[in-house]
Amino acid sequence: MTEYWMFRLGSGGKHAEEMMAAGYVGVSYGIDFDLGPHLGKGADAFHRAMNDAWLAQNPGKSRVSAGLAMGNTWVACEGMQEGDVVLTRKADQSFITGTVTGGYEFAPGTELPHRRPVAWHAHTFTQDEMSPELAAAARVPMTVYSLSGYAAELAALNGAAIPAAPLAYAVTAEVEEQLAFQMEKQLEDFLVQNWAGTSLGREYDIYEDGEVKGQQFPADGRERIDILAISKDRKRLLVVELKRDRASDVVVGQIQRYMGYVQDELLEEGQSVEGVIIARDDDQRIRRALSVAPNIRFMKYRVDFHLE
Repeated sequence: MTEYWMFRLGSGGKHAEEMMAAGYVGVSYGIDFDLGPHLGKGADAFHRAMNDAWLAQNPGKSRVSAGLAMGNTWVACEGMQEGDVVLTRKADQSFITGTVTGGYEFAPGTELPHRRPVAWHAHTFTQDEMSPELAAAARVPMTVYSLSGYAAELAALNGAAIPAAPLAYAVTAEVEEQLAFQMEKQLEDFLVQNWAGTSLGREYDIYEDGEVKGQQFPADGRERIDILAISKDRKRLLVVELKRDRASDVVVGQIQRYMGYVQDELLEEGQSVEGVIIARDDDQRIRRALSVAPNIRFMKYRVDFHLE
């Protein structure tokens, strides 16, 4: 199955023309050696090999910063598969897509030395042609992250270069999945934009360290934590998992898996990890599951819509 990815080529797309001319996407994160020997063994092995190496090259940075940098690097170098589609913003603020055509390559002495070959498509489009949801998703300040919930729209925007799935049609499982993805993404963006005014915002800040942001934080492999926050005293990391509707007990295992990743890979000495599930409603099964998970809380959201 083809995956779709947002891939930033420098701030404001400053490296986009260079990468398009060369036929690549690439990342740096200050790593100036060949990553090939550390690839092909999965995300866990890559993190074990690279997190400490990155921290040694970036003294003063936290393990959270290392986790984000190396999480994005692994996705770019190994997690994306041949045949996947990338979307990037050009310096003129238009967008273009391309198809990943091969594996990792190292280009020493360049600004983006860790590369994947890409066949760029001819068609470009603007943010005004996107749905508000896709436009918002494309603004997330992350180097590389999944846009597969917008696969049908991206195919349609790209014209004939990608075979487009039908858009307007009977509601199939695929369409329902994409709608669910978009609704959860809207909830996530709304929470991030209004974080300071929430009860969580009085206790935690969304993690930030320069270009490192805690929204869509990479966990194991291709998985992403919706929001990673840190307490005001910097002693507790908070994993936030959002569900647009009623949460099931399955999400408890999901958030525990993310918390386990944070515990194993990101915590500094003296820090702990907590979790919060945010959904419109719960049920008895999730209440029972959470009754024996004291470091995970459940919160309901409510949306009010008024016309006057």
